[in-house]
Amino acid sequence: MNEYVYPVIFGVVVGTLTRIYMLRTDYRQYPTYLHGKIIHIALGFIAAGLGTIAVPALLEENFTAITFLTVAASQFRDVRNMERNTLTELDGYELVPRGATYIEGIAVAFESRNYLVIFTSLLSTLSYIVFNIYAALGVGIICMIASHKLMAGGKLKDIVNIKFVKPHFDGPGLYVDNIYIMNIGLKVRQEEILNYGMGFVLSPKSFDARSTIANLGQRQAILHDMSTSLGIFKDSGTPALTPLAKRDLDDGRVAVFVLPQRKDVEKAIAILGQVPTLENAIRMPSESKAIKKGGEAD
Repeated sequence: MNEYVYPVIFGVVVGTLTRIYMLRTDYRQYPTYLHGKIIHIALGFIAAGLGTIAVPALLEENFTAITFLTVAASQFRDVRNMERNTLTELDGYELVPRGATYIEGIAVAFESRNYLVIFTSLLSTLSYIVFNIYAALGVGIICMIASHKLMAGGKLKDIVNIKFVKPHFDGPGLYVDNIYIMNIGLKVRQEEILNYGMGFVLSPKSFDARSTIANLGQRQAILHDMSTSLGIFKDSGTPALTPLAKRDLDDGRVAVFVLPQRKDVEKAIAILGQVPTLENAIRMPSESKAIKKGGEAD
């Protein structure tokens, strides 16, 4: 029997288990419970195989075999395109859409997880061949934990303070705290909003956080997650009952107005805090060289 058989089997198993460990269906309902998971597990198996085979190819000095990794990279870019196209199509049927920024973040995450599987399989197989199965098990577990940590990303509670504020009207104008949300003229709609509506004020913890929550994609992600988790008092054709997030232009705070079917302040604050900080929305103006030079000049 070939000396690489057991290391290769081990690497493929560890890589596939890593992909399964990173795969979950949560409140966002994506990937779907069965067919979506089957697609991603199959892709994870392929990624594990690619990472595993690379080690024997290198050890046997078969460097031309490594070129298939470049082919794999292009295939996994197609995974990102597949996820983006699927979610964009589905987004048109959401009462509160995810938005393009959120969708792009999900698509990039699915692509990057296949690369994490490749690295996990590669390191596990290499450890098996160079050392032994126990060292490979240790390396595999460390890689799985690291992959899960990298998958998690930042949360909204890390960059803002969240406070519940009851919405109120000043004439036809709807306000959360002192932040204007929208104009509602009909008394019936005003009563529905006061009855079902909830308001939250997000106060940024830093100047960078102020720029991040100002991003329209980040705000849309907040509204989508809140409406998905708590339900929404809205149907198609009722624009007055649309959740909104508006900025205070003076201090950068963001007021979030939602109409949940389940009015639970503590749960709502917890859900707000768990909204992912979108990578495409993160801004770090404090790292700008111009700002640093300006600060030194002061």
